[in-house]
Amino acid sequence: MKPAPFAYHRARDVAGAVALLAELGEDAKYIAGGQSLVAMMNFRLARPSHLVDLNGLRGELAYIRSEDGALRVGALTTHHQVETAPLGRDFAVLGDAMEWIGHLPIRTRGTVGGSLAHSDATAEWCLLAVLLGAEVVVHGPGGLRRVPAEDLFLGFFTTALEPEEMIIEVVFPRPAPHAALAEHAERRGDFAVVAAAVDLDARRVVLGGVAPVPLRVPEAEAVLAGGGTFAECAEAAAAAIDPPSDANGSAGYRRALTRTLIVRACEEAMPR
Repeated sequence: MKPAPFAYHRARDVAGAVALLAELGEDAKYIAGGQSLVAMMNFRLARPSHLVDLNGLRGELAYIRSEDGALRVGALTTHHQVETAPLGRDFAVLGDAMEWIGHLPIRTRGTVGGSLAHSDATAEWCLLAVLLGAEVVVHGPGGLRRVPAEDLFLGFFTTALEPEEMIIEVVFPRPAPHAALAEHAERRGDFAVVAAAVDLDARRVVLGGVAPVPLRVPEAEAVLAGGGTFAECAEAAAAAIDPPSDANGSAGYRRALTRTLIVRACEEAMPR
């Protein structure tokens, strides 16, 4: 299928992009890599009247910087840039997780900010942002504001962003040398049926594919904090969640995947 008609606009700077989207109204959308939005437009699931192209801002918003122990990632940084960056042991989980995102052509076009703004509950960047306690920096008509990742995701493809706001940066405030992400998809490159991310130092467990948003599991985190085994942590998570049943798998299947993937992620995180 082909998308519905739309008008194309090219942004020259961040302030101009925000002003343009505010002027065009709620029927306008930002586009960068377009890996999610274009597919939705082709199926007529999204019908924006205007597209504001952000690719001219890559020089300004595509970067990876270390600063006082934190890692700052520009919103237009591609998945492949993160995949190939020398992140070191402290943020190796970010680079390693990129191999789960689609295929190489997708990773060379898709962006960090776009993935977060799309808010798919199984998307790797959404899980990683919640796992590592990231702050998402957004720019809107009122200026800059910082949104904790746990407050950003509200539901299926729904975020706390105002219609005219755009993500400009993601800040990972602390190292995560013992973190890992594992997932299962029916085919390599597909979105995960279930994904599990763990940070053993921070005692955090985050699941994707079992709720409308990336889901922290306090029951599993308590097991880790109390010195329980990885299997006990996984069992606590499986008992605590209420996953959906759909064409990709039943609730029971998702619980079984949760058990397996949490143990796998914990085991992968340990050697670091």
